[in-house]
Amino acid sequence: MSDGGDEEAKRAERLRLDTLREYRIMDTPPEAAFDRVTKMVADLYGVPIALVSFVGEHRQWVKSAHGLGAADTPRDIGFCRHVVAGGRSVMVTDAANDARFRDDPLVVGDLRARFHAGVPLRAYNGAILGTLCLIGGEERAPLTATEIERLEDFGGIIMAEADLRRIVGERDEARRTLERALDFSGIATWRYDARTGAIHWRGAVAELWGADHATALAHVDGFFDRIHPDDREAVRGVLGDSVASGAHYATEYRIQHPERGVRWIAVHGDWDVKTDDAILTGVSIDITEQKSRQENANLLMRELHHRMRNLFATVSAIISLTRHAAQGVDDYVERISSRLDALNRAQNVLLGANFMTGSMHALMREVEAAFPRIHWSGPDLLLPENALVAMALFFNELATNAAKHGALTGANGRVEVNWTQDAEGSDDRRFRLTWAESGGDKQVVAPDRTSFGTLLMERSVKNNLGGTIERRWEPSGLVVDITLPARWREA
Repeated sequence: MSDGGDEEAKRAERLRLDTLREYRIMDTPPEAAFDRVTKMVADLYGVPIALVSFVGEHRQWVKSAHGLGAADTPRDIGFCRHVVAGGRSVMVTDAANDARFRDDPLVVGDLRARFHAGVPLRAYNGAILGTLCLIGGEERAPLTATEIERLEDFGGIIMAEADLRRIVGERDEARRTLERALDFSGIATWRYDARTGAIHWRGAVAELWGADHATALAHVDGFFDRIHPDDREAVRGVLGDSVASGAHYATEYRIQHPERGVRWIAVHGDWDVKTDDAILTGVSIDITEQKSRQENANLLMRELHHRMRNLFATVSAIISLTRHAAQGVDDYVERISSRLDALNRAQNVLLGANFMTGSMHALMREVEAAFPRIHWSGPDLLLPENALVAMALFFNELATNAAKHGALTGANGRVEVNWTQDAEGSDDRRFRLTWAESGGDKQVVAPDRTSFGTLLMERSVKNNLGGTIERRWEPSGLVVDITLPARWREA
C-alpha cells in the first residue's frame, strides 16, 4: 500500500513539474501585473512582505516580491513547500514557537519571519505550482475564513495572469510554426484594411514580392505600384467590386518583382467582418511557371494544390509525431527545425524546376550545403514530388544522426553516398543506394531502441518508395543500403 502511495505521489509530482514547465514562467523578468497584486495584498493585510513564488524540482523561485529582494531558495526551506505538499493554505501565527519552522533559515536568519499565511496557486488542471503568501516579522492573530478566501481570490488572479501568458505563448509558438510552414510552401498571406489602405503580410512575402516588401507594400498604393501597368486597372476594378459588394476576391495579374523581374501572381481572399471592421484576408501564390506553360495551366494548378496539401499534411504529421518523441521544448524545437529544413530542401528543388519533379543532383547539393562532409556520386534522376520529399527526409535523418552520434562528430569523419540504377529494358530494374560513414571519433554501436527518426526513415523508404532498407554497424561506421524499384528517368 505504501509503494502504491509513493508511486501516486511521484506521478502527481511529475504532472506538477510538467505543468509548471508549460507556463514557462520560471526565471522570467519582473512583470507589473504580478507586482501590482503583491503590493495590493501587502497593503490590504498590513504585512511588510507579500510573495508570489513557484516551486520547481529543487528550488523555490520568486516571481514577484513586495518588501523583499527576489531570490531563489532551496526547496526544503521556508513555508511554500508545505502549501504545495498539503494542497491547501498554511497559516503560521508564530513561527518561532512552531515545531515545523522554528529552526528554518527564514525564521532564525536575517528575515526573522514570525507570521505567514500562504494559499496555493492552482493551474488549469489542478496542479499546485506555488503560493501567494504574506510574511510578517511579528506574531499576529490568524486570518479569518473570509480573509483567507479573499487571499485565495488574489491567488486566482495571479493564475489567471499566468494562464494568459501560457496561452499567448502557445499561440505564438503555433503562429511561428505556421509561418515557417508558409515560408517553405512559397505562399504569402495578407490582411487588407479597405478603410485605411494598410496591408499586413506574412509568409513567403520576400520570395513573391521582393525584399523591400515591409516598406514598399505596407499600403495599397505601394501594392498597385508593383503591379504591371497593363494589369493595374483590371486589378483595381476586381478589388473595388469586392470592397463594394463584400464578395470573394480572386484574380491573377503580373507584378514587377525588383529581384526576379515580371512574375505572375494569383490571389484569393474573403472578408472577415468584426463588428464595424471589414478586413479582407487572403493568400498570394506565384503562378509564373504555370502561365509560361499555358497548355498545362490546369494540370499545374491542380498539382500545386495537391503539393500544398501534401506539404501541410507532412508538416502536421511531423509536428504531431515529433511532439511524442521529443525530450523537452528545446529538443522539440531542434527536431522540428531539422525536419522542416529537410522539407525546405525538397521544396527548393521543386520550386527550381516544374513543381512536379526534382533533380536528384539538386537535392544532393542541398544536402551537401547543409552537411559539407557528405560526398556523393550517381546518375542524375528526376524524382516526383512524393519521392523527392521522402528522400529529403531520409537523408536528413541519417545526416543529423551522423552529426550527433556518427562519423560527422569527428573532424576527419566523412560520408560517402553512391547510387546506381539498372538500365531501361532490364528485368526487375532496381535503384540501389549506399550511405557509408567513416572516420568518426565515436564508436558506432546499434541503438538499444527504435527512434522516431528510424521509423521516419523506414516509412520514407518502405511505405512511400516501396523499397527495402538495411543498416549495418561496421567497425568503420554505419552503412545503410536501400533498394527501390527503378521508376525514375534520367535528367
